[in-house]
Amino acid sequence: MIRVLLAAPLLFLLVLFALSNPQPVRLGIWPTDFAIELPLSIAILVAMAASFIIGAAMLWFAAIAAGGRARLAERETRMLDRQVRELQARLAVPTASVTARLPALTDS
Repeated sequence: MIRVLLAAPLLFLLVLFALSNPQPVRLGIWPTDFAIELPLSIAILVAMAASFIIGAAMLWFAAIAAGGRARLAERETRMLDRQVRELQARLAVPTASVTARLPALTDS
């Protein structure tokens, strides 16, 4: 329901824009003779839609790359955490035996 409430004013503005700009415009590509004539509002809306899609694709590709970097960083973090735990376990065992022997050394 909220989507409809948000989209309705935007769609209303798009319809108003299309109805307000019906004059034809000729679009062509310079080195060729290719040209197309269509209403100004359609030309502008198509250009805006194409720009939106290109921008969304660029953002999507950037998000894919960032996700890959994040997964790599998580993997490295897990590996480093495991190494820290192993080193702490190795250091904990000898220090316990050394502290157990210390009172015996000081008594003699």
